[in-house]
Amino acid sequence: MPPAAAETILLTLHLAGSVPARAGRELQGKRVAAQAAARAAPDPAAAGHRAEKQFFVAFDALLDAHSVGPVYLEREKLAELVAGELLMLEEQDLRVPGFVLLPNHLHAVLVLPAGAGLSLYKTIELLHQRTAAQARRLLRGQLPPEADFWHPGSHELPIQGEAELARVLAYLASHPARLGLPERFHEWPYMNE
Repeated sequence: MPPAAAETILLTLHLAGSVPARAGRELQGKRVAAQAAARAAPDPAAAGHRAEKQFFVAFDALLDAHSVGPVYLEREKLAELVAGELLMLEEQDLRVPGFVLLPNHLHAVLVLPAGAGLSLYKTIELLHQRTAAQARRLLRGQLPPEADFWHPGSHELPIQGEAELARVLAYLASHPARLGLPERFHEWPYMNE
């Protein structure tokens, strides 16, 4: 039996309140319909992956518009702490070949080797908890005690093969320029390529 392969994903986390509720519900409804259609396709796995990529593009466009909610990640100290926690994942046997922090969300490519001690789910949960706790201290007085820092959950898009990985990393590297963000976003050390 061949050894299990590493799992590679594009992880997206976004700040609580950064997606308009109605638009988020509509997009989720389209996602569910696309997944149902994919199950009936001749190649359900390929159709499902295409549906997830289409959801990612639409979801990312909602986040990039940052029409609602906080933009805490444009603050240098907060960006530093999130970037530091992402890089610390490598001490837990994960590889982080690339990530980008944007005003209200982050994208990170995570490679979880087969047989790693922590599950991907647990790793994401720890990243959520650790960064939220530290952010809460930095935002003392600006974030109500009952408010979440991150939106609960995350979006994970499986990356299939080296060609797709190269496209995803190029997408991350060009993200700040595509959005026309101020120059400091292009120069930030928080984009690990």
